[in-house]
Amino acid sequence: MTGNGQTGTTPVAAKLSLLTMTAMVVGSMVGAGVFSLPARFAGETGVVGALIAWLIAGTGMLMLAFVFQMLAVRRPDLDAGVYAYAKAGFGEYLGFFSAFGYWASACVGNVTYWVLIMSTVGALAPPLGDGDTVLAVALSSVGLWAFFLLVRRGIKEAASINRIVTVAKIVPILVFVLLALFYFDPGVFAENLGGAGHTGSLFEQVRGTMLVTVFVFLGVEGASVYSRHARRREDVGRATVLGFLSVFAVFASVTVVSYGIMPMSEIAELRQPSMAGVLEHAVGPWGVAFVSVGLVVSVLGAYLAWTLMAAEVLFVAAKDDDMPRFLRRSSASDVPVPALLMTTSLSQVVLVVTLFSDDAFDFALNLTSSLTLIPFLLAAVFAVRVAAGADPEAVRGGSPVRLGLVVAVLATVYTVFLLYAAGLKYLLVSLIVYAPATLLFVKARREQRRRLFSPGELAVCVLSVVGAAAGVTALAAGWISL
Repeated sequence: MTGNGQTGTTPVAAKLSLLTMTAMVVGSMVGAGVFSLPARFAGETGVVGALIAWLIAGTGMLMLAFVFQMLAVRRPDLDAGVYAYAKAGFGEYLGFFSAFGYWASACVGNVTYWVLIMSTVGALAPPLGDGDTVLAVALSSVGLWAFFLLVRRGIKEAASINRIVTVAKIVPILVFVLLALFYFDPGVFAENLGGAGHTGSLFEQVRGTMLVTVFVFLGVEGASVYSRHARRREDVGRATVLGFLSVFAVFASVTVVSYGIMPMSEIAELRQPSMAGVLEHAVGPWGVAFVSVGLVVSVLGAYLAWTLMAAEVLFVAAKDDDMPRFLRRSSASDVPVPALLMTTSLSQVVLVVTLFSDDAFDFALNLTSSLTLIPFLLAAVFAVRVAAGADPEAVRGGSPVRLGLVVAVLATVYTVFLLYAAGLKYLLVSLIVYAPATLLFVKARREQRRRLFSPGELAVCVLSVVGAAAGVTALAAGWISL
């Protein structure tokens, strides 16, 4: 979190080293998603499809990582990451949408943490089910508000906490990969190569994995969110790329080695966290306990980091007059309480909605990914403008112009493909979340006694409202389901 609740200056003590910022990127990305990878991939494709999916996702996300690296150098005046890039490139309303979407994705992502914790405990306590029963939602709600009270007391040093928790949660994942390699069965792996049992084409199989890859890579932009605290500006980009490459290697390994332990049809049927079921098959019952402990440490650490990051986005946007003024207020202990309250409240609403979904974890995971795509797309397109020399505020230098432009274009193409892969269903559901947020934008404009919308902003507003209305209609008519 920012250490400057009421002023525009940052104390020297808040400056972060390359190692700390890399740990923040890794810590932000390694959360609930990695523990769900075996079943999510096995339910969509085999080994070949998984390798292609990771190649596409790895390349695309690496391009996005390079985009954040380039923008950190070329636009050092922008300190709030994804949201600031959208505002600089496309105006205040789309910048507001980006800030809100990024914030909302963090709130929905936090719901996956509680669902997965309850599903993990549900293996021993059946009333918790897969984390989607009334009891599970009630207990998760208690956890939500307990963390709200904890953070409200002033526990804001996300970087220090995250550095410790990152080590604690990476260790069990690495142990899982090593044990899976030890028990690896080449025959089982060979049977899982072609994705037997999946009726869709290889392209459709790969497409089906895209949202989960987006989810697990969320946090790749973590260093840019805290860029104002970097000891050296260039460390923002370096931390982003180093963190991404480290996590990519771990995620791809977890997915691929699982295909050598069990038939993919059995992996696909495992309850979440499916990593526990895979390890149990390999080493026995203690594998479940080992993964479960690692999951709880990982998830609670990631939950704290993302709660603080979400509140930071609202707080900074309010200080820039892009959110209502009440969101810039902070307590004596420098906690932005209104932003924190809104963050916890949206998570609570989504937690209740999971009661009506077919699969609570998959619903929250896919919605989180979908909400993030618009902010990522706006950042990528802005990078195209910067690389092409169309942004007069950009600092000259850095990577060669042609290379930077190629990277930015590839990142844009990849993000557009992700929107296609997400499908119309999650785009419409995302707009149901986005459209009402315009009320916050209107409130901010009225506080500043400014015109509510320019013609272009009004057009975007109308499109979002129409999309939201279509989404509500589709849900009510049963054309799409949660």
